Amino acid sequence: NYKGHYETTGKEIWQQTEGKIDGFICASGTGGTIAGVSNALKEKNKNIKIYLSDPKGSCLFSYIKTKEFKSEGSSITEGIGSSRITSNFKEAPIDNAYSIDDIEAIPLIFHLIRNEGLNLGTSSGINIAGAIKLAKEIGPGKIIVTILCDLADRYKSKLFNKKLLEEKGIPIPEWL
Repeated sequence: NYKGHYETTGKEIWQQTEGKIDGFICASGTGGTIAGVSNALKEKNKNIKIYLSDPKGSCLFSYIKTKEFKSEGSSITEGIGSSRITSNFKEAPIDNAYSIDDIEAIPLIFHLIRNEGLNLGTSSGINIAGAIKLAKEIGPGKIIVTILCDLADRYKSKLFNKKLLEEKGIPIPEWL
């Protein structure tokens, strides 16, 4: 996983941005994507900002910030976030991290479904919310890349469950 993203995804991002990328941000499951991409990009330009976008309930945000494992909150997102450091994640040169709440991420997903026809899942929403935060932090005119890594179909029983969304305090779109 790490090697694949190092050899392909990182190089593709560099080429498609013509080397003008300022920041890369994504969540971590096994850590292969963030480690592979970040190492490929940092080899080209050590000043590229690498950020982790971590769902509430994961300990990786706390680990990046304090080197301690502390979990706060929860997320309906599955497959990302962790309470341990994988061998892949160990290799990632991460500069900073954001902890993303479902209340930030899920409305973005609903907006993209409705307005752009993009049927994205909650991991993608976590990544997009993180990319928005990074954009606000580093300012206008910068190129930031993230990964749209999953589809909403994977989360049908949660993402489109009005009762669950109400219980979590997540705004429900009028079309649901």
